[in-house]
Amino acid sequence: MDAPAKGFYYHYKHDPAGHFNNYAYEVIGTARHTEERFYMVLYRPLYENAYMAPADYHARPLEMFMGTVSIEGKEVARFTQITDPEIIGKLEAIRKEMYG
Repeated sequence: MDAPAKGFYYHYKHDPAGHFNNYAYEVIGTARHTEERFYMVLYRPLYENAYMAPADYHARPLEMFMGTVSIEGKEVARFTQITDPEIIGKLEAIRKEMYG
């Protein structure tokens, strides 16, 4: 299975009518579990996320990150890469503010 490219992604819970960074994440890269031999995607939120503290990153199995979920009977990607240059610029500014 291919790994996601580093960059910005929306989770399927993102509300396009809401703030542009709701459920927005930055994929940092992938990691391999040294004992269990499976891959994880390392990413961090670009919105206030109370359940993150004190962790700096999220980690999710690669297969789950790249998978789909069923919403009202329709299969949708769990994460979708953000390609809009304007949104990416705004997310880069938020990343700098949140993480330095």
